[in-house]
Amino acid sequence: MSVEPLLSIIHSSNQDSWPERNRAAFEVLFGGNGGRYRTHAKDIATLRAPEFSIDSGVPFAAYIHSSNPSAGPYGGMSFAIFPASGEPCLVAMVVGTQGLSPDEAILGRPGHARKIQAICAWLNKQHGKGRQIAWAKQDPTRVDLDIPDPVKRLWSPYQRIFDRYGKVIYAAFTPTLDTETTAAAVTAFLDVMFEERGQRPLAQFAAQAEAIQSAWFEHLMASTTRQQVTALLDQRRYVVLQGPPGTGKTLMAGQILRDDYASVGRSIQFHPNTTYENFIGGLAPVDGAGSLGFRFAPASGFLMESAALALKNPSKKYLLHIDEINRSDLGKILGEAIYLLEPEPGFERKIDLPYDFGEPFHRTFFLPPNLHILGTMNSADRSIAIVDVAVRRRFAFVPLWPSMHVVEQHGCELTQKAFRDLISIFVEHASDDALALVPGHSYFLAKDEAAARSNLRTSLAPLLAEYLAQGYVTGFAESIRGYLQWLHSL
Repeated sequence: MSVEPLLSIIHSSNQDSWPERNRAAFEVLFGGNGGRYRTHAKDIATLRAPEFSIDSGVPFAAYIHSSNPSAGPYGGMSFAIFPASGEPCLVAMVVGTQGLSPDEAILGRPGHARKIQAICAWLNKQHGKGRQIAWAKQDPTRVDLDIPDPVKRLWSPYQRIFDRYGKVIYAAFTPTLDTETTAAAVTAFLDVMFEERGQRPLAQFAAQAEAIQSAWFEHLMASTTRQQVTALLDQRRYVVLQGPPGTGKTLMAGQILRDDYASVGRSIQFHPNTTYENFIGGLAPVDGAGSLGFRFAPASGFLMESAALALKNPSKKYLLHIDEINRSDLGKILGEAIYLLEPEPGFERKIDLPYDFGEPFHRTFFLPPNLHILGTMNSADRSIAIVDVAVRRRFAFVPLWPSMHVVEQHGCELTQKAFRDLISIFVEHASDDALALVPGHSYFLAKDEAAARSNLRTSLAPLLAEYLAQGYVTGFAESIRGYLQWLHSL
C-alpha cells in the first residue's frame, strides 16, 4: 500500500474530506504492515491539512516537523501537495513560512540542495518527455527568491499557489497522467526528507529506494562513456574531458586514441612553460654554417604538425590528445589560431602566419576537418590558468565523475566502503567548487584488503591532507579529518 493513497489524492479532482483523506494517506506510510517507514518515524513528522474554507486561502497538505505547533504558521523543511482546479495536485518541497528552524542545518547544507536538484533533473530527463515537469531552487534557504517567471508561465494552472507560496517552495513537480512518474517523484522526495532526519525506508522497500536513489544520483555525478565522448568528437571535433583526480580522464583519452582512432594521432602534455611557438609554430635554432654554428628558422609546433599529418590522409580521423590542457594559458598559446577552432564554421577559416613554414601551409594555416582535439583537465588543480570564455565556447566540455560502478567491479569490500563514505562527505558538505575535488575511483581499485589499506594510506590520505593544508575543504574540514583518522586506523 504505502504511497498509493497519497497518489490517489494527488491525481483526484475530488477535494472532499481533504483532512480525513490526507490523514489516512499519512498514517499508512508508517509501520511494518505495508508502511514505507518505521512507526517511530512519526516522531519527527506530522501532518498539517487544514479544512477548506472561504477564508483558508490556498489549500494544502504538508508533512512538517513534529516540533511545530498544531496550528498556525510552521517552520522548517516539509513535503507538501497543493490542490488545483482541474489539475493534479502540485507536489513540492517547502520551507515553512515561519522560517528555517528546526531544519536550518539540513536546508543550509549543500548536499540537501544538491540531492533535490538531482531528483528534479532526473524527473525532467527520464519522465518529462521533452517537457519540464520539475524545478528546484539553487539554494533552499533563499526564501527571498521567487519561482522564476518562465516556470510560472509554463505551469500557469498553479499560479494562485505560486502567488502565495512561490518564495518558500524550493522544489516542485507537476504530475502528468502517468501515475508511475508521480510515484517516483513522491517517493524520491519523501525518502530524502525522512533520510535527512535519520529515517530510512523499511527493509521491504530498501531495494526500490536504492534503485530510485541510483537513478537520480546519476544526475548528480553523471557517468560518461567512451562512446559518448567519441560521438561528441565526431560532432564537435574539439572536446575537453574535465573532472577530479583519479577519474580516468587520461586513461579514457588513451583508449579513444588507440581503439577509436586506430592510434592515428598523438598525445602531448601542456605545462606552465608551453608557448605559442611550441604549440602553433615559431622561430627555432637549427644547425647552420655561420660563425655561431646555428641559425633561426621557422619550425612547426604540435598543432601545425598534427594538422599536416591529418592532411596527408584526409579519409582518416586524426586525434591530437592534449593532457593537462589547463596547465597553461590556452588562450595565450593559441593566439590568433583560436579563430580556427570552430566545429562548423560555415566557411573555410584560415589565418596568416608571420613566417613561411614550408609544406603544406607555407604562410597560411588552417585546420583540416578530419583533425580532432581531445583535452583532459584536472578540475582539482588550483595552481593553473583559468580556461577563458572564448576558449570554452569553442570546446565541448564533458564532466568525468567518480564511478561507484567501477569500484564495485574492481575493488574489494573495504575500498567500496571507503569510496561510499568519502563520496557522501563531499556530496553532503562540499561547495560546488570543492565538489570538483572529490577523489576519483582510481584510488579505490585494490582487489584485496591488504593492498587496499596500503593504497588508501599512501595515495588517498596524502591527497586529502594536502586539501586540508591548502584550505580547499575548509567548510567541512572536520569531516575530512575524521575520515583521515579512520584511514590511518586501518
